[in-house]
Amino acid sequence: MSNMADTIQEVLNWASSFLKKQNREPKIAEILILHHLHFTKIDLLMALNQPIEVHVKDNFIRDIKEHAKTGIPVQHLTGEEFFFDRRFEVNHHVLIPRPETEELIVKALEVLIEEDPKRIVDAGTGSGVIAITLKKEAPDHWIEAGDISSDALQVAKRNAERLGADVRFFESDFLQKWIDAGEQVDMIVSNPPYIAKSDRPSLQDTVRDFDPELALFANDDGLACYRQIINQSQKALACGGYLIFEIGASQAKAIKQLIQAIYPGAQIEIIQDLLGRDRIIRAKC
Repeated sequence: MSNMADTIQEVLNWASSFLKKQNREPKIAEILILHHLHFTKIDLLMALNQPIEVHVKDNFIRDIKEHAKTGIPVQHLTGEEFFFDRRFEVNHHVLIPRPETEELIVKALEVLIEEDPKRIVDAGTGSGVIAITLKKEAPDHWIEAGDISSDALQVAKRNAERLGADVRFFESDFLQKWIDAGEQVDMIVSNPPYIAKSDRPSLQDTVRDFDPELALFANDDGLACYRQIINQSQKALACGGYLIFEIGASQAKAIKQLIQAIYPGAQIEIIQDLLGRDRIIRAKC
């Protein structure tokens, strides 16, 4: 790019083309320019022919080149991601929220509406998106959340405070805090680590090299965390309570068997995502 007074459109066109040549998603250019200009999409459309300030252009180009070179997620450059139409802080300590997890929220909310469980725990909360979203959508319910990472919990607490969500957070190895306290809950919701370590080489660098390993990978072909939560739930889940998990596309049968081994009479649903892949298990235990 030149040092002349380029327009926003010219800079955006250059960035999109540059990213495409680097085998990155061209749409990242628009996300980053909105961030650097502090614009909405409508603001951008109205200002495309206006000159862009040199310092804004320089910072934008720096981020474009860093993303192209390293694969750093755009969310780590902007420090945020939207989930259920709310803006959440994210960084390298937490998993970046995925759209599929919004479907987990929908299936949990169905239970909250139909059966009104009083106390819900988000096990392995990360940035807090699940617990906070459930509290915002169902404010009359008691929502708690735990994570083994104190760094992740700090992000979750900041998100809850900024969004005005009254969620209690605890440092806990999944459900251990509630077991130690002798407490039982009515619903356990979790999107735990479920990628087998053997699958690491096949992941995109934007995921493999930047999302925390603690939030991505699990032993036992990706089943170890489900096994732990299900075993812990024997002490932490009230009779007739719910387990609701996000799962990997090939894990439904194995996780269903894990639940049935502990809860032979459980009513278990395997729910597909919008692309028709197994994505959620919901079990009344």
